[in-house]
Amino acid sequence: MLITIPDVLTAEQVRQMRAKLDVADWVDGKVTAGYQAQRVKDNQQLPEGSPLAAELGEVVLGGLARSPLFMSAALPLRVFPPMFNRYAGGGQFGTHVDTAIRQLVTTGQRIRTDVSATLFLTAPEEYDGGELIVEDTYGAHSVKLPAGHMVLYPATSLHRVEPVTRGARVSSFFWIQSMIRSDGDRAMLFDLDRSIQRLALDLPGSPVGVELTGVYHNLLRRWTEM
Repeated sequence: MLITIPDVLTAEQVRQMRAKLDVADWVDGKVTAGYQAQRVKDNQQLPEGSPLAAELGEVVLGGLARSPLFMSAALPLRVFPPMFNRYAGGGQFGTHVDTAIRQLVTTGQRIRTDVSATLFLTAPEEYDGGELIVEDTYGAHSVKLPAGHMVLYPATSLHRVEPVTRGARVSSFFWIQSMIRSDGDRAMLFDLDRSIQRLALDLPGSPVGVELTGVYHNLLRRWTEM
């Protein structure tokens, strides 16, 4: 399930973030890559756990908390602290799959990566290339969103970032451990939730809406892992 979450951050929040990120001390992105990813990763990122990453990460988490669409799509149990990366001068990230378990450098807590997230912090016209390509059973999907918008996709997906040939692509990236481990089950609940919301608008007070809401929550009880 690949879903775009618009307006996670406001234009002013993006502007303030970029002012700090544009003068940040970036390090080689390979420092957090696994063995396979190190061979295909060519970018920069803020050091994991750095004060600036923590400060900006709190802004991202606040945006997520205000997004009903994110909550419905991800059904988050835990969110890995947002990280930040930069691609420029031909930088790219070849085809890879995300590490299944990530460990927080601050606490040692482990998080299962069910859902991957990329939050774009540069407008598409600011750079050439840099598309996120996500592969699934229906083919390869190219994603390049406005600043402040985010894409969610299964962490099990093969994906890559195309070379940036002009300008710089700056993003936040992180992972979500969902209450619902299976992407298929999560997609079914998301579709059901959206249908219930549309029914509430079209037929407010309908008993069918109440019945479907009961089905939704009973499935959530059956499938949730806490």
